[in-house]
Amino acid sequence: MSDILRVGAMAVGFALASIGAATAQDPDGPTNTIVNPSANANKTAVKGWTGEVSPANSPDGITLDAHQTELVHKVSAYFESLDSLKGSFVQTDAGNKRMKGKFFVKRPGRFRFDYALPSKQVIVSDGENLAIQDLDLNNEDRVSLDQTPFRLLLRKDVDLIRDAHIIEVQQADDLIVLTIEDKDPNSPGKIKLFLATKPALELKEWVTTDAQGQDTRIELSQLVKSNDIDGNLFKIQPLGPKKAMPQ
Repeated sequence: MSDILRVGAMAVGFALASIGAATAQDPDGPTNTIVNPSANANKTAVKGWTGEVSPANSPDGITLDAHQTELVHKVSAYFESLDSLKGSFVQTDAGNKRMKGKFFVKRPGRFRFDYALPSKQVIVSDGENLAIQDLDLNNEDRVSLDQTPFRLLLRKDVDLIRDAHIIEVQQADDLIVLTIEDKDPNSPGKIKLFLATKPALELKEWVTTDAQGQDTRIELSQLVKSNDIDGNLFKIQPLGPKKAMPQ
């Protein structure tokens, strides 16, 4: 996988997951002191957590207790209840480079990220393939959506207990942190989700870690549930002919 595809894929990792707020009740659990996970793109400081974190080399994740199982089911139900959304995002990569833009999502499987200038990058999924297009360089990388870990949350029937290795599940007063890996070995990498629980369950940001251990953080804002998103936004448009290099 090329660098542009790796970065792009991590950037959109769970874009669709930000679709609105679910109607789930606030999870019950201990009140803990937490540090804002957005405070530093390269580390997440969380105090007062209770629960098990799987070792990095564990292929099967952690053994969930009843409360952790309930939390994972709530997160699965949240994603499965989502429909469509548009909003803004800020991406911070492993080198601390920040990029921003607008995104559009329509489940199942379709999303689009338009990066703000000076970037001329577009990331779009039509439900079958994910394409990373650099309009400035006039090149494209494409991969089947089923070969990415995004399929865990893009499918119609979301069941993280069934489809994912649960690496971490923690709860504080107003935050759930859930780290998952796809059980499919063809979909490497892991994703750490941060979901606010008040006033309703809602994804606020995520951190993806690729097979090389590189992290990318996506923070979401200005979320608007919308039923009038044009389906043409999710078509992968062919690039124009490449311009000849000046002599």
